[in-house]
Amino acid sequence: MDSNPFISVRDLSIGYGSRVVQEHLNFEIRKNDIFFIIGGSGCGKTTLLKHMIGLIEPRKGEVLYEGVNYYKTSKDAQLKLLQSWGITYQSGALFSSMTLAENVALPLQLYTDLSEKQIAETVAYKLSLVGLAGYETFYPSEISGGMHKRAGLARAIALDPQLLFFDEPSAGLDPISSLRLDQLIVQICKALGSTVIIVSHELPSILSIGTNCVFLDAQAKTMLDSGDPKELLHNSPQEKVRQFLSRVGTATAEN
Repeated sequence: MDSNPFISVRDLSIGYGSRVVQEHLNFEIRKNDIFFIIGGSGCGKTTLLKHMIGLIEPRKGEVLYEGVNYYKTSKDAQLKLLQSWGITYQSGALFSSMTLAENVALPLQLYTDLSEKQIAETVAYKLSLVGLAGYETFYPSEISGGMHKRAGLARAIALDPQLLFFDEPSAGLDPISSLRLDQLIVQICKALGSTVIIVSHELPSILSIGTNCVFLDAQAKTMLDSGDPKELLHNSPQEKVRQFLSRVGTATAEN
């Protein structure tokens, strides 16, 4: 593992109320990783993501961002961390009453002192990065599902985040659109120097663009392995991990 990880997860236990979903999670994420959270149905992939983005406080353990524990730091420090993160959702979560330009402009209006002209220029640039140049005045109801995903990504990168979170980004997309989104995520990662964390069950995405991952198991209620998914496919000591990554057996269900 990297001696200076960007994110460190240490003895993390997650769940809801008295229900433990996963425990004893220990893994690291390097800067500029495209990191996948993977595993079978009901293993807690999205639950882990929610704990990592500050929505649910861990039962035990910690998540350190360059040495800073989000849940143990000040409100000002939490806000600073949040402003360096971008989050996208399965549906895109665009505001239906706002144009694409207005959706992307919103974080800039809330968290920067940029002028209207500077915001408009930034919005146009971010939409162009995701292949939506010329769609500034379109409303979410006027674009396709794949374009929704890309518009959501444009809003997520409005503030040039160090860290991007995705929850099932390819959900509902056809294979070609899914491939294009994968390529776009890699391009954005390189253009902005961002680190990416993705919840996914899509093996083509995991194996083609993933540089690191953690495998969660619902039965054991803990992680079975972590590392480069392409390496784990052939060399993981855990048969269940190899089965999942090769689509052998029944361990490929969606969370």
